[in-house]
Amino acid sequence: MTDYTLTIRHELCWGCKTCEVACKQEHDTPVGIRLIEVLEEGPVAGADGLSFSYRVNTCRHCNPPPCAEACPEEVIEISADGIVSMDSDGCTGCQSCMAACPYGAIDFDGEAGVALKCDMCYRRVENGLYPACADNICPAHCITFQINP
Repeated sequence: MTDYTLTIRHELCWGCKTCEVACKQEHDTPVGIRLIEVLEEGPVAGADGLSFSYRVNTCRHCNPPPCAEACPEEVIEISADGIVSMDSDGCTGCQSCMAACPYGAIDFDGEAGVALKCDMCYRRVENGLYPACADNICPAHCITFQINP
């Protein structure tokens, strides 16, 4: 069994949001929906003056995923390779998965009335490619993808 890991080294992120753009292009999500989000923290006063830091927030593909356990429609599942995916077509919009996610990594499309989450670009991964956010797209190289045989 192959296992996939998406690693984010927050200390390297400088907040360019290239990962957000790559994800939106890959998934064609509506305006305002983010499956990956770069959050700005600061300014923080330090010995050298004010500074900012950035934190990349996306699905951590938990095992077991609390969002799947909370979904009454059972549209969230974890594959054998560790990717947690959601079939939004079966979503009723109850938002139970959002409340259960410890990372706040599930977004809601109010117009369509469905929850949406990162699927680690499993269609790309199935074809031997990296997720869009990690495909050498990050200029700071803070998002990496590993294939663990």
